[in-house]
Amino acid sequence: MVCALGAAVCFGLATVLQAIAARAAGGGGGGDAALLLRAVRQWRYLAGLALDGLGFLLQIAALRSIPIYAVGAALASSLAVTAVASARLLRVRLSGVEWGAVGVVCAGLAMLGLASGTEGSTGGSAALEWAMLAAAGAVLALGAVGGRLTGRGRALLLGLGAGFGFGVVEVSVRLIDSLALPDLLTNPAAYALLVGGGAAFLLLTSALQRGSVTTATAGMVIGETIGPAAVGVIWLGDRTREGLTWLAVLGFAVAIAGALALARFGEAPAEAGAEAGTGTEAGAGAG
Repeated sequence: MVCALGAAVCFGLATVLQAIAARAAGGGGGGDAALLLRAVRQWRYLAGLALDGLGFLLQIAALRSIPIYAVGAALASSLAVTAVASARLLRVRLSGVEWGAVGVVCAGLAMLGLASGTEGSTGGSAALEWAMLAAAGAVLALGAVGGRLTGRGRALLLGLGAGFGFGVVEVSVRLIDSLALPDLLTNPAAYALLVGGGAAFLLLTSALQRGSVTTATAGMVIGETIGPAAVGVIWLGDRTREGLTWLAVLGFAVAIAGALALARFGEAPAEAGAEAGTGTEAGAGAG
């Protein structure tokens, strides 16, 4: 659980550091590509990328040690980290409801920490490995369909697709037993991890490019938590401590609800970049 929370802190802080870099790099024209080239020259943006990498390693360690439902809820809490750090570093004003949501996330994670057991002992079957690869392909197909829509429907569907892709990554990590190259090359879960992760980033980028940040992020949080948690419980043997199933369910629901209330912080870099060009308050009016 410490690794999962560490990953959430890394992802949340990385978002804010990249937001600061985007703000400093704003202006000068050249479009998004030029903005990115200016941002990567700054230590804050590079530090954010390093934190993303560290967070991914911590996520893998957590997925190999505790149930998927606990990791998913912890990762969703990165929005709370981003919100608090944004209030401090980006001078974004959090409403009383949003500060309450941060507390709700913390309460939900505390309940999950008390109730979650160890990683399930049931090994993933070959059928589940192939199912994850098929699911990764379905994420790509979902992206093709969602890209044809407009408005909130587009953002929601692409956000959900991105969440499903990240969920494929979470489950696939549990299905990879050996890191030896011959084993990886013959394990469908390894390909599912690559395809699912790549598709998730593409869909989320597309959703945030021309859609509602709040809607897309909410869809992503739902997609990357509920499905993988169900797979972990049903097929991988994830369980809670004896007699505390109710507390785990409650904690999971509370943590996700709190994260959804903070969904507007799902893409602080884009909002900060917009502020640099327009002079509006960072983070305000998302969606």
